[in-house]
Amino acid sequence: MPKVTLSNGASFDCQSEQTLLEAARAQGLILEHSCRTGRCGVCKAPVLTGETLALKTEESLTEGERASGVVLTCCRTALTDTELDIEDLGELGSLEVKTLPCRIDSLNLLSDDVVEVVLRTPPASRMSYLPGQYIDAIGKNGLRRSYSIANAPRDDGKITLQIRKVPDGEMSRYWFAEAQVNDLLRMEGPLGTFCLRRSQASYLVLLATGTGIAPIKAMLETLATNPSLNGYKQIRLYWGGRTEKDIYWIPDFSGLDFNFIRVLSRTRSSGDVKGYVQDAVLADDLDLQDSIVYACGSETMIESARTKLITAGLDPKNYHSDAFISSN
Repeated sequence: MPKVTLSNGASFDCQSEQTLLEAARAQGLILEHSCRTGRCGVCKAPVLTGETLALKTEESLTEGERASGVVLTCCRTALTDTELDIEDLGELGSLEVKTLPCRIDSLNLLSDDVVEVVLRTPPASRMSYLPGQYIDAIGKNGLRRSYSIANAPRDDGKITLQIRKVPDGEMSRYWFAEAQVNDLLRMEGPLGTFCLRRSQASYLVLLATGTGIAPIKAMLETLATNPSLNGYKQIRLYWGGRTEKDIYWIPDFSGLDFNFIRVLSRTRSSGDVKGYVQDAVLADDLDLQDSIVYACGSETMIESARTKLITAGLDPKNYHSDAFISSN
């Protein structure tokens, strides 16, 4: 059976029917990932030695990346002993992924196309997670959709989601037309590797579009209530939408050295920035070499921000992202 070795010395065996991501997880190692479908690109890994085989289409790879030996760990298996130029995420390996029953605790419209859903689980079945991660909500007939958790861990174990309406979406029809308080659902989690990492960077830069603000909100709540985790000189949040109505939450973290920049692509009011969040960061001429960036939102924003910020001086290892992949 092929052995896969990571750049920090960790290793795992990979069976032919397993993706690299699945094989690592089965042996207690967590690799960077998000969508698990080949579309978001978060799990990109340079192959140093060895031969791999694609089990699924690697949609998010460019031709240049393919030519240079970059693969997606959620899509490929190892055919021979293989070395990957990535590390496992040790802090996530101890979290247990569970499928739990849950009930809707409350429903609250945040805007005409975003609903806040609070879920509660039985007191004896709490889920441990890191701010930034997501869950899969499982409804009738096994219908499953992924949603980021929008709150830091709470003593009562409740989970908050911010859900945008998807035209003709099956799950959207439920959330916006059928869901009632006390409805019984299931959820699986925690999932994904988007979470705060320990860093020596002086500046924390947060980028979000749309409901990509949800995991960013959870991160900010955590930093506000746990000063020992906040070693940053300054935190800047850039939240983008098309118009004012897309900015449905006003961040208020008076205990943090925090700046909120609202970025609107179509219309703007006094004090707003016109354009896109990644361009707003560049326009502010930040010290990107001493920054760490977390970005969550559309695939377009994630890839554009990655390219532009790294070109402007950001260390690629200090760019962390979670792309929202739409589905009906």
